[in-house]
Amino acid sequence: MGKLDGKTAVITGASSGIGLATAKTFVAEGAYVYITGRRAEELDKAQAEIGRNVTAVQGDISRLEDLDRLWQRVRDESSSVDVIVANAGHGEQATLAQATPEHFDRVFSVTARGTFFTVQKGLGLLNDNGSVVLISSGGHMVGTPEYTAYYAAKAAVRSFSRTWASELKDRGIRVNTVSPGAIDTPAFDGHDDPEALRAALAAMVPMARMGLPEEIAAAVLFLAADDNRYTTGTDLVVDGGQTQL
Repeated sequence: MGKLDGKTAVITGASSGIGLATAKTFVAEGAYVYITGRRAEELDKAQAEIGRNVTAVQGDISRLEDLDRLWQRVRDESSSVDVIVANAGHGEQATLAQATPEHFDRVFSVTARGTFFTVQKGLGLLNDNGSVVLISSGGHMVGTPEYTAYYAAKAAVRSFSRTWASELKDRGIRVNTVSPGAIDTPAFDGHDDPEALRAALAAMVPMARMGLPEEIAAAVLFLAADDNRYTTGTDLVVDGGQTQL
C-alpha cells in the first residue's frame, strides 16, 4: 500500500530535476499526478518517463491564464486535488549594482508571484485535510552574493507557508516548506564547466557531496502524506548540513 494511494497531486516545474523526481515518487506511492512545465518537449519527455498515472499540462506559472488552464484541466478530469507541490522557480545571478528591473521582475514573477497564484487558484479544488508543499531554498537563510532577488523570492515562499498554514488550519490543510541545498540537477549542465561547479558546491557541504533530486522528493513525500498530519507551517531543510552546521 502506497502512502498516497487514491490521491491526486499537482506538481509545478516537473519537467526535470526535483519536480520530476517528486512526480515519480508520488506515482510510485499510488498518486495520480498533474505536472506542468514551460518547455513542451521536456514536459512530454517527463510524462513518458513517468509512464503512468500522469497528465502533462504545458504552461508558465507566471502567466495567470496558464494557471487557469491547468486548474480547469484538473477540475474537468479529477474534480479535486489532495496535494499541491509548488516547485517551479526561476533563478538568475546579478549583483546589487548590476541588477535591472527586468532581472528582478523575471525572478519574482515566477518564484514568488507564480507560487502565490498557483496555490490561490487551486485552493477551491484542494480537499479538506489536504497538503501544500512549497519548494524554497536554503539560500533564504544565508547571504550569498549575486542572489539578492532569487533568495529574497525564496524567503517570500517560506513566509507564505507560515501564513497559509494559519489561514487554512480550520480546513485541516497543512502547508509546509522544503528548503533544498545544492542539488545535482540538469540545470547545472548549461554552465561553462558544470563538473567544476558541482565540485565547488560539494566542497561547501559538510556531507561533502551534492544532494540528489530523489532525496528532496522523499522530503516532499514526508510532508505530503497523511501519516505526517501533525506537521504544518514548518521548513524542512535538506542541505547536507550546509546551513545548520
